[in-house]
Amino acid sequence: MDLLTEDVVPESARDVKQEAREFAAEHIEPVAAEYYESGDYPWEVLEAGMDAGLVAQDVSEEYGGRGFSLEEVLAIAEEFYRADAGIALTLQLASFGAAILEEYGEEGQKEEFLRPVGENDQISGLAVSEPETGSDLAGMQTRAEKEGDEWVLNGEKYWIGNGVEADWVTLYARTGDDEDNRYGNFSLFVVPTDIDGYEAEHIPEKMGFRASKQAHVELNDARIPEDHLIGTEGTGFYMLADFFNHGRVVVGGHGLGLAAAAIEEAYDFVHGRQAFGRDVSEFQKVQHVLADMRTEFEAARSLNWRAAEKVESDDRAGFWAAQAKVKSTETATMCAERGMQLHGGRSVLTENRISRVYRDVRIPVIYEGANEIQRNLIYGQW
Repeated sequence: MDLLTEDVVPESARDVKQEAREFAAEHIEPVAAEYYESGDYPWEVLEAGMDAGLVAQDVSEEYGGRGFSLEEVLAIAEEFYRADAGIALTLQLASFGAAILEEYGEEGQKEEFLRPVGENDQISGLAVSEPETGSDLAGMQTRAEKEGDEWVLNGEKYWIGNGVEADWVTLYARTGDDEDNRYGNFSLFVVPTDIDGYEAEHIPEKMGFRASKQAHVELNDARIPEDHLIGTEGTGFYMLADFFNHGRVVVGGHGLGLAAAAIEEAYDFVHGRQAFGRDVSEFQKVQHVLADMRTEFEAARSLNWRAAEKVESDDRAGFWAAQAKVKSTETATMCAERGMQLHGGRSVLTENRISRVYRDVRIPVIYEGANEIQRNLIYGQW
């Protein structure tokens, strides 16, 4: 069964989609269960992805990448996440935050920091969330204060992908306290992870996405040069909001890949399994469950690809991105839950892939802005 058909994918993204499918079959699927059990960081798969030209290639050709469009990144996400969510997230986080630098950074910053990522000599990360603040971008408390020709950073960041492994992170910090301009108090910075005052440690193991590592970062009088400010001081919120519109479409792709995996697993399981003297697939209730799963999946995928087109053309990007993220990630949750039910008692065995998918689907509904926040955005941009 092939649910991730190319008929809804623009022709410009189909070749990359096929590259991603072949890579996933060769490098991700065979080791997915092993990495899920161990929780190790999949360096070997990441390096293979770099060699294949599928990691950090959203960076433009001018700075060493392949200049993947949003549709191409979405096509890769679908294929990688069907194979394994944790490994897929590691691969896609290798350039996380770099698009902000490319869009708003100065030439010198791009040469120093962006090019090594595009050429796969370094990996980046994005440091936004904090221990007490997740989706409230205007509520972050990590602070950057100007002292002479430096910025001094103090605070904590949490759930930071590649917070330990990255060579540098794009960091979101408070630079003002204007109560009348709540969204104008934040800026973005390039922060190398080897500076004094930057300390990161892996967050204890998660129930899902186990091959992806997130970190707790502490900043204690960490100093960076003044030219590490990205764009204009006080515009960080707006830059990040635009970045997340693209990211939420891709997170929708995370959900689509996971939903496809759940449906394929459930379909294969009920066909050929006997109960009460009949093939389980012959029971009308089972057929209806599978029909609902397939229908919701197709609806989510159509919306997600439409959203990709809307965001790419900057046509009410926030509205469409939020819808795509909500629909695709919640469809994945539904498909995994029903897939577990169709597997019966065997669903709880960790050796069965459906149990891995079931645990993984709980995470994309939260990251990149929890779905409750997405509903606020959808209604607010009606």
